[in-house]
Amino acid sequence: MKYVDIEKSSRKYLYQLYKNMDYPYMGVTVNVDMTQLYLYCKKTNLSIFKTVLFFVSKAANSVTEFRYRLKEDKVIEYEIIHPSYTLLTVEDAFNFCTVEFDANFNRFYERAVIESEKLRGNIDIYHEPDRDDLIFVSCVPWLAFTQVIQPVNTKTADSIPRIAWGKYEKIGDTVKLPLGVQAHHALMDGLHLSRFYEKVQEYFYNIEKYL
Repeated sequence: MKYVDIEKSSRKYLYQLYKNMDYPYMGVTVNVDMTQLYLYCKKTNLSIFKTVLFFVSKAANSVTEFRYRLKEDKVIEYEIIHPSYTLLTVEDAFNFCTVEFDANFNRFYERAVIESEKLRGNIDIYHEPDRDDLIFVSCVPWLAFTQVIQPVNTKTADSIPRIAWGKYEKIGDTVKLPLGVQAHHALMDGLHLSRFYEKVQEYFYNIEKYL
């Protein structure tokens, strides 16, 4: 972790503008093409959720602004951020499951399996330590949504990006996945979100190259 000298940043005035707003969050939802990922997971019997989780985490780590956080009125940058996702553990209830990110897919996938097994049937959402080197991830596999808004704590400098995806749909010869991102506007703009989506789509198009 290191401090970012925002005074020397070209976004200095945008940072000052947005960080003082009552609701300084922005986001978009994009239908990404996951055809190759879908076919590969079906062929190899991999979990589609855990495979998507790996690639959105990899994409988020590749964009510097996704690793920025507000802390005590300063901006810090983490070297690595980790996904913390909502895991359905019992009917109508979920837990928060954090998986330490690893750029090696096999190691990450194994960790994801182990951590989810630990929380099976557990609905104690306060089991994890307070940390912000995370991205919050949600999956709503029952809905092919076109927009998603996620909860934030506006009483604090909540600057953790939220990523959510919904039910994938077969459209012609393609499989599309609604993927939404919500982030603190003081730390990033649409340009940075676009870079994230470009990375996700690159990974999804070239699935075997990046596994």
